[in-house]
Amino acid sequence: MSWMALLLVCAGGQPALAPSLAQPAAETSTLAPQVPGGDHSTLEAVTEDQAHAVDRGLAWLAERQEPDGSWIADVGFKLNEDYSVTGRGKAHLGVTALSGMAFLAGGHLPGRGRYGAVVEKALDYVLACVSEDGYIFSNGSRMYDHAFATLFLAEICGMTHREDVQRSLQKAVDFIVRSQNKEGGWRYEPYARESDMSIVVCQVVALRAARNIGIRVPKTTVDLAARYVVDSAVTQEYQGRSYYGNEPGTFCYQRDRSSRTSFALTSAGVTALNGLGVYSDDLIKKGLNYLASEQDRFNSYPSSRAGHYYFWYGHYYGVQAMYTAGSPYWEPYFENLRGVLLRMQRGDGSWPNAVGPGPAFGTAVAVLILEIPYRFLPIFQR
Repeated sequence: MSWMALLLVCAGGQPALAPSLAQPAAETSTLAPQVPGGDHSTLEAVTEDQAHAVDRGLAWLAERQEPDGSWIADVGFKLNEDYSVTGRGKAHLGVTALSGMAFLAGGHLPGRGRYGAVVEKALDYVLACVSEDGYIFSNGSRMYDHAFATLFLAEICGMTHREDVQRSLQKAVDFIVRSQNKEGGWRYEPYARESDMSIVVCQVVALRAARNIGIRVPKTTVDLAARYVVDSAVTQEYQGRSYYGNEPGTFCYQRDRSSRTSFALTSAGVTALNGLGVYSDDLIKKGLNYLASEQDRFNSYPSSRAGHYYFWYGHYYGVQAMYTAGSPYWEPYFENLRGVLLRMQRGDGSWPNAVGPGPAFGTAVAVLILEIPYRFLPIFQR
């Protein structure tokens, strides 16, 4: 299918960001884990080791939450293969949002149950960071963090229907819409002229979650983002467009023909297409096949075993892409990754993040990945 035909799918008779049919989670915070079912999966159950790892990870996070509701980490941004720290040991907006979502994905709601107070405090912190213009900002944070905070607010709003959260969420979504550039994407800072896939996918997932619960998202924003993502894909016709890799099915860091491709960027590209309402297409199939074929190699990198941010964001989006696809992609991918994560967990319940914001980031993402089969978080439901 050509990029134009794919855009017509996104912009056609059905909304590209379709409302979710998921029901709000029950009020109890001690819900038994659910597992994927129906025709999508044959994964039999959440294993005892998996559930225990989640419990230990949440306990570690809860013990390290600051009185203001935040989690401390190194604020910064990725720079090539490294992480440039702009604020060491600060309240980290993005990590706080991801940590809050880890508790939501475990069935914990604001003010309810064992970790209700933890979620409530995290929500208070995020709401306090919402600027008048809608930009969610703290301690030098960037558009990554704004998107994760927006997603957190969307999931809270979908579960609790709080009007104050909905007002802040609409402002945050409007800010994403306004800051989209002519390419159809987003970059580290608001209103940047350039775009990159790692930022685009964050915004798309946040917009999808918000649209699912009735927040206004313009169709033009969706169409522009869809064109950017499709143009970032490496197809058979464009072999050689990247000097880092030219395998069809991969996605580029930027739409530029000389931009690099990677496992993490491909997982972001497929998940972005899903977030834009595209679930069945040649680009997605090739992307899923690439992720399946490269998973073992990606996991075996020394940097992956040390919890490099590429490892965490690659699998954070990769597992969403595979779960949405269902069989035959989901089961082997998740079972493989689950084994890797269980081996990586430290004795204190945390996960490493040698290059990136720190262990609170690694732990939040690891827990979120392991909780996807629980199906409590609306964005992680089919």
